[in-house]
Amino acid sequence: MSGRQRFNVAGTTLAGFLLTALAFAVATSSQADDDPQDGQPPDAEIRVLKGDGHGQMMQRYLFAELDRASGRRDKAFKERTARVAIDAHHADLRRRFVDAIGGLTPRTPLNAQVTGTVRRDGFVVEKILFESRPNHHVTAALFLPESSAEPDAEDSKRRIPGVLIPCGHAELAKADPKYQRAAALLALNGMAALVFDPIDQGERMQLIDRDGNYEFWGTKGHLTVGIGCILLGSNTAEFMIHDGMRAIDYLQSRPEIDPERIGCMGNSGGGTQTAYLAALDDRIKAAAPSCYITSFPRLLKSRGGQDSEQTIYAQLAWGMDHADYLTMRVPTPQLVCAATGDFFDIRGTWDSFRQAKRLYSRLGHAERIAIVEHDGPHGYAKPLREASARWMARWLLGEDRAIVEPEIEVLTPEEIQVTARGQVMLLAGERSVYDLNDERLARLEKARGEFDAGRVRALAGIRRLRLLTQGDGMRHLAFERDGLTLRPRTFATEKGIQLPMLTTFPGPSDLKVIRAPGSPAEDATRVLFVHQDGKSADLEAIRRIYQSGHDVMAVDLRGTGETLQKNGFFYARRFGSDGLDVIMAYLLGKSYVGMRAEDILVCAQELNRRRDGAMQPVRLVAHGHVTVPALHAAAVEPQLFTEVELHGGLVSWAKLIEQRVSYRQLVNHVHGALAHYDLPDLVAAIRAAGVKVTIHGATDALGQPL
Repeated sequence: MSGRQRFNVAGTTLAGFLLTALAFAVATSSQADDDPQDGQPPDAEIRVLKGDGHGQMMQRYLFAELDRASGRRDKAFKERTARVAIDAHHADLRRRFVDAIGGLTPRTPLNAQVTGTVRRDGFVVEKILFESRPNHHVTAALFLPESSAEPDAEDSKRRIPGVLIPCGHAELAKADPKYQRAAALLALNGMAALVFDPIDQGERMQLIDRDGNYEFWGTKGHLTVGIGCILLGSNTAEFMIHDGMRAIDYLQSRPEIDPERIGCMGNSGGGTQTAYLAALDDRIKAAAPSCYITSFPRLLKSRGGQDSEQTIYAQLAWGMDHADYLTMRVPTPQLVCAATGDFFDIRGTWDSFRQAKRLYSRLGHAERIAIVEHDGPHGYAKPLREASARWMARWLLGEDRAIVEPEIEVLTPEEIQVTARGQVMLLAGERSVYDLNDERLARLEKARGEFDAGRVRALAGIRRLRLLTQGDGMRHLAFERDGLTLRPRTFATEKGIQLPMLTTFPGPSDLKVIRAPGSPAEDATRVLFVHQDGKSADLEAIRRIYQSGHDVMAVDLRGTGETLQKNGFFYARRFGSDGLDVIMAYLLGKSYVGMRAEDILVCAQELNRRRDGAMQPVRLVAHGHVTVPALHAAAVEPQLFTEVELHGGLVSWAKLIEQRVSYRQLVNHVHGALAHYDLPDLVAAIRAAGVKVTIHGATDALGQPL
């Protein structure tokens, strides 16, 4: 836990105001073909939408947005032929890329040390420990040719190239045999290779107990820290990119390595890092990303988006796809290594390669980009390691020759272990990426200015009321359920989005409205009811509101209730059943918070129109994780509401950062929000606008009551 002030929900401080976002329960009932118009709702979930497939509504909507973004990018690529325009575009992409990951961290002393040496036939392995940031260590292994020796200060000709090998999502990381073999192959052919552990792999697990045991590693670890990074306006990729750049600093510091001949090659997640580093670091003179390069249209429509470091905020909105990683530093030599049976769609690999090849050719450097395709599954197979080594020899040694990998005796995990106890987090004073996020949050909070509703609107992507469209859909016959008379209907908030809803408004019906004495007058408060599990998740709560004299509109916000994505789990259930769609929206620069806030605003506008044409504020009741978009809606358009009532929501985003681990909070991110506001600030702003806010059952980041 950090040393920041704790929140007292029962108190009167600003921090005590808030509320928002509970870990949501996944609806599991299947869609049915029954039409509620017949007056016989089929089961506990009251269905309004006819037929099946409504759980794919958001996917279809986002695919359409993806196609539009890809079309804009492809059109611009075809039109951008002049060298000056190409260079300006690449400079703009690099600037946006760096900004989206939160900037690049200034470099500090490496304080590098060699903790041991192991010899093998033809190569030597030095075990390296260095600080990429103060008290934040990287564990690595430097593979050197057996004949390499420290050259004299004047004898620079004896220096050899150095190649960085970032690891993919392997638990053993640098100890994994395939990465050792790739590094040894380079050493056997006259080059040095530095293979290092990424965060949450190898000796760099970030959440461990006192004995070094851990639960999260690889993708789950990267996503867990990534949720906090998003709110801070950064990305898990920034940690990895910074570590990679510092590893290059280390390579360049070695006297036997030529600092002007640096290469980078890696597979899968290591291919991601290779692509990023080659795009951003001018010191890399040759690159070979393996089993990663594809295209987002192919990826998102097949396997779906990947974990947080492979997902850069809004990159599709401003036109950065995988092909751009290959071309941002044209004419740097790039070898695309691919596998026919990869889950990174091979069709997308060829799409991106072909586009990159066209640009290299356009600028007169066609020979500097190539592709090799291995007839196998995803993985750093021997043919891909050999092809990468040949590419490095061609461009770093100036030797265009065949390289064949022999039998290699790799080191055991114990032999290649760098730290005494096997985990950097067991070192005295070590800072994890979570500690670094704590420090970033403290800086942002200190620099935060006055609350600005316009900034909230811009960050969450909430359009102004006049730009929001709406359209009435199908109305069905009213029916009775549990003592309530309900009328189903649908409502369109934008193209491709149909919200099912239930209303208790009196009106033409073949059933008598059942209500407690004292039917509401025309000016009685109307209630907009939204629930994380959909409109019919808590009919008892709706009945209590209705019988107290208020008309109710209960709505499935997009991606809830009938439109819940039921098979979009993203690596683990803790990231939500709609994780794949949320990540696709993030790539497009959209937040579910903003889109759902717009749904709430459109419905509130519809609900508060009186028969005489006047406008009447409504009472907004939100349950669970949809309290977050409810707060955003009321903060940017408080005049629509007379009261906001929140049940079971996250106490603050700062609490999520502090707790490290969260449950189903991915859907409730707003990129960079914590630089400008937190959830308590929204509550305070709503109250300052004269709207009553009541909070019931605030929760922590795991959905547990405080």
